[in-house]
Parts: sequence; structure tokens; C-alpha cells
Amino acid sequence: MPGPSPGGSPEREAGAGGRPRGTGRGRRVRFRLPHTAIPLPSVHEEEQLFYRRLEALAAPGPGGFGPLFAADGWSDLTEDRLLRKRVVRDGQGGPRPRPGQEVSVKVLGAREDGGLVERDPRLTFVPGHGDVVQALELGVPTMQPGEVSFFLAAFPYGYGRPGREPDVPPEAPLLFEVTLLEVRDGPDPQRLPPAARLRLGAQRRERGNFHFARGDFAAALRSYRLALRALDGPAAAPPGPQEEEELRDQRVKCLNNCAAAELKLQRAGEALAACEAALRINPDNGRALLRRGQLLAQQGRDAEAALVLRRALELDPASKVRAGRAPGALGRAGVPRGPGTGSAGVPPQPPCRPQVIHAELSRLVKRQSPPAPAGPQEPLHGPPPPPSPGCVAAPPGRAAGDAPRGRAALTAASPRSAPAPPAAEGAT
Repeated sequence: MPGPSPGGSPEREAGAGGRPRGTGRGRRVRFRLPHTAIPLPSVHEEEQLFYRRLEALAAPGPGGFGPLFAADGWSDLTEDRLLRKRVVRDGQGGPRPRPGQEVSVKVLGAREDGGLVERDPRLTFVPGHGDVVQALELGVPTMQPGEVSFFLAAFPYGYGRPGREPDVPPEAPLLFEVTLLEVRDGPDPQRLPPAARLRLGAQRRERGNFHFARGDFAAALRSYRLALRALDGPAAAPPGPQEEEELRDQRVKCLNNCAAAELKLQRAGEALAACEAALRINPDNGRALLRRGQLLAQQGRDAEAALVLRRALELDPASKVRAGRAPGALGRAGVPRGPGTGSAGVPPQPPCRPQVIHAELSRLVKRQSPPAPAGPQEPLHGPPPPPSPGCVAAPPGRAAGDAPRGRAALTAASPRSAPAPPAAEGAT
């Protein structure tokens, strides 16, 4: 059968009369390779073996995995006993993965009803980097190369309360069968060229955004810090001007996202430090300026806060372009789309940034202004003006035409406005 020649050029066809074309006239050499069959289990056979093992533990059905969380023959990997391990086949005796090493595993995973939700013949990740569910993050480091184990995971160690549409319901326990294929040293970001560092940083930042949108802010913060590790420090080769600008932009995004996650974790000091680190890279970053101004106001540093917020207002292009935006449009600070974020998965529209800045500045002015004295005032003469929309109705015992005691009394009776907590905007 004609095929490529050893030199890589295609075999020449014979011309008219059977004369072969080309220099090898009169002879044709053909190479025949022996037929080699590599016995690999088919996907169907792998799944059948997995289900046979699963049925030996507990038949899938209405009972679910509940009895397995109290069954013998399992070891608990966590104190809450919500992540359990059962060895199916011992490993080859090699060392277990160490922190920072990269692993490759084969994964099959099923719901309580037996539905297959995971099937990956070779999944590669670094445990502790937040790239996989907690069942694998915590379970794989306990394995030896060649080992096959079951991991029974309640929803905190699977896909959490939201689940994963469309195949993992909310709060669903899962059973994983994992084979540890390989363990090797993880990649050193400092030795990667700038383009690879940018890809790795963007990948880890997006993973952090995934955790942030699901409400796992500690995992999000861990991913953002790993992204910064990939982006910071010396590289194997000096970046070009465009790559250097992209590296700075990615660092600022990661630091802003760190600040947002720290605020969600009620750590205002760490959030302020992240904002200031972002502003050291880009002093005119509007998001970092706004959040820093809010945090300074929360600490009572009103003069500094006012300067920072006014600078943010001057720099924010939204003050010019957002005036004509439809009220329901999703702004730059929108939270990533996802389940439970509003109708059709769209989060509620946050106020435009200029409106937020004006509101913060108004609070600062009110805090710095002394309350107006509630002294006696002369009665008003003539009929009172008609009430404007939204006015408070006259209290019982006072006629609608009675004159009020004075507007200053209402101002003095109102409490002084307290600083609003900083807005933890969605991750970018």
C-alpha cells in the first residue's frame, strides 16, 4: 500500500505505461510494520469495572451514600468525617506526593443515583493550588503511585452547596475513584518565559474568580496569591514592552481581587494593604482608589479618604460614559454570572462607581459638619406650601395646616451618618 517514504516525501505514482516517476525508476520499496495491539480497557469497560466496585460497597439508589459515612473499612481524612478514603488497590511503594509536586491522576466520579459526573483519563494538577475539588486536593497526597482508592466526599469537599449545573445537584455527596498515575516536580514559574507566566497567572486568577462567585473566599484568596507568585519575580527571559505592561495589569487585577476577598473575610487591614500594593504599581487605578478611600473612611481618616475619593472621581471614565447606560445593564464591577445571583443568573446591578464615590464624599461631609442648633424659630405666616412627594405625613394631634416647628429641628434630631462599610465588588 503506498505511503510516506522514509525521507518524509510521498511516494511517487507511476506514470503512463506503468513507468514510475522520479529517481527510483524500476524499483518500489514498501515498508510494512507488524500489527501491534496495545490492550487498553475501553471507556465502557472502565465504567463497568467502576460500577461493579461501587455496587460491592453500596447499591446506588434511594439510600444513597449515607450509610458509607458510618461504614467500616474507611479511613477519615478530616475531623468532621465528611471526607473518607478506602484503598481499592495498593500502590507500587513509591513516595507520596510532596507539597509543590505535580500529579497526574485518572478520575471517575458518581452521584448517589449512580450517574457518572466525572471521567478524566489524565487530570494534572498541583495539590494545594485550588484547581480541583477538595476531595482530590486532600485525598491524592495520601496516595502512592499506582494506587487506586475511593474517596467519599460530602458536599463541602465536592462542589459545595450550589453544586455544578447541570449534573451535580446542590449539596450532593460524590464518590470518586482515583488512580495515581505519576508524581513529578511542579513547574517553577520563575523559569517560565513571560508568555507562559501570563497564561499561568490568568488561569489561577480565573480559578479564584470561580471560587469567589461561589462564596468560597478563602479558596479565592489562595488562588489570587498563587497567581501573583506566577506573575512576580525575575523571569527566565526579560519581557518585552507589551508583556511587561500585561504583567503589571495582571498584578493589579490580582491585588484588587485579593482586597475584595479579604473584605469578604472581614480583614480590613489586609484589604487596605492589597489596595496600596496595587496603587504602587498603578497609582491611577480607579478600583483600588475607591476601595482604599472607603477603608480609610472606615478607620476615621477622613481627610485622607476625601483626597483619595476625589482623585478616583477625577480618573473614573464611568462618570462620563455611564450616565446613558440602561439601569439593568451589568457594570464593570458586576459579579460573575452564576446560580443564585438573580433572575436568569444575572446579579443585581450595583450602583455606578461615580454614584458610590459621591455617596462616600457626602457621608464624609456630614460627619465633619457640626449638627445645626435646634433653637426657637419664628412661626411661619400664611398657608403652608403643598407637601412634596415623599414628605412625612403630619403626626396625630396636629392639623395638616399647622406650621412645623422648623426644619432645623428635623436635622438636629437625625443621627450623624456613620461610615458605610467598604463595598466588596466582584472579582475581575
